[in-house]
Amino acid sequence: MPIDFHSLLPSFKLKNSKKLSEFIHLIAFTEEHEIGELNYIFCSDKYLLELNKQYLNHDTLTDIITFDYTAHDEVSGDVFISIDRVKENAETFKQPFQTELNRVLFHGVLHLCGYKDKKPAHQKAMRAKEDFYLNLLNNR
Repeated sequence: MPIDFHSLLPSFKLKNSKKLSEFIHLIAFTEEHEIGELNYIFCSDKYLLELNKQYLNHDTLTDIITFDYTAHDEVSGDVFISIDRVKENAETFKQPFQTELNRVLFHGVLHLCGYKDKKPAHQKAMRAKEDFYLNLLNNR
C-alpha cells in the first residue's frame, strides 16, 4: 500500500517523498511487517499540542504523535510530526534538518512495528533502531 504524506503547513513540502516511502516500506519489511494504510501529517507545534491535549491529556510540546491502527503484521496509522519541533531538535542536536526529520519519520513507523520508548531500556533500543536505519539510508 502507498504511504501518504500530507502537509498542513503551506511552507513545508517533503523532499524525496518517493525515496522515503520506499525506505519506510523497507523498514517495515525488515521488522517483519508490511505497510497497510500509513499517513504522515506534517504540522505546527500548536496543532500537535492540541492533539496531545485532546487525545493524550498531555500539555507538552512533542515532535511526534502516532495513532496506531495496526492489525496483525499490517502496519497502519496516522503519524503527526511537528516541523517546528524537528527544526528545533535539529539545531539542539547539531544535525541537518533532513537527518532529524528522517529520524522522526522512522521513529513513527518503528512505533507501529511495536517498539516502545517510555522506559530507558526501550528508549535505548528505539534510538539504536533509528540510528541503524539512518545509517542504512545514508549508505545507499
